[in-house]
Amino acid sequence: MIDLHSHLLPAVDDGARTLEVSVRVLERMVGEGVRGVACTPHLKASAAHEAPVEAHAALRRQLQAVAPAGVSLVSGFEIMLDRPGCDLRLPGLTLGDSHAVLVEFPRAGLPPGATDELLRIRSSGRIPVVAHPERYRGVSVDTMHVWRDVGAVIQGDAPMLLATGDMGRLAREMLEEGVYDILASDNHGDRRSLATVRLWLNEMGGERQGRLLTEENPRRVLADLELERVPPLRPGRSLWQRLRALVGSR
Repeated sequence: MIDLHSHLLPAVDDGARTLEVSVRVLERMVGEGVRGVACTPHLKASAAHEAPVEAHAALRRQLQAVAPAGVSLVSGFEIMLDRPGCDLRLPGLTLGDSHAVLVEFPRAGLPPGATDELLRIRSSGRIPVVAHPERYRGVSVDTMHVWRDVGAVIQGDAPMLLATGDMGRLAREMLEEGVYDILASDNHGDRRSLATVRLWLNEMGGERQGRLLTEENPRRVLADLELERVPPLRPGRSLWQRLRALVGSR
């Protein structure tokens, strides 16, 4: 598996606080089958011109040197689109050596012109990967279709698929409608994991969806290749009902 959204560079944002915490998380991830991790600390688009690219690269090399064997760390940022029109073509902002940039919107609500901003980014030569859209007030499945039409990649928050509340319900609806392109953990030095959701997808009969969401399409993002469409996962009963039955039987 490849996890394209994490906050494991130590002590740079609200993620892992120490190198030791980062290493422990990576050890667990490797044990669960993760082989690639993008380190994506927070960055405001309005501050992209002064992003600490070199400092973070040095931290990533330090972490890679003590990380468990079998995992590769790649660069990136989670860029808050706090102001429209910012230049995201600057060196060092992309996920690895790709043309993809991981972006997010404020949770309180989508700003006016959100779709236009994604189209502008795509037209500039960058591929916007929209982080955890199920968190944004006012978003719907129809919104995701529009964003994909303008060239955005939709990154679901994997743990949210198992969550309660409105965000969890929307995440499962997006999976059922096939609008997610990739899943990521958004790990902040904690227990968030791709593996739990991958197992759940397998239990739901979604082996193919799990492979595309956590292996094939993340690999394609990093290689600037066209993504495979992820089929809708619509079991007879709702995913949440099946999850509750699965948990209750153990």
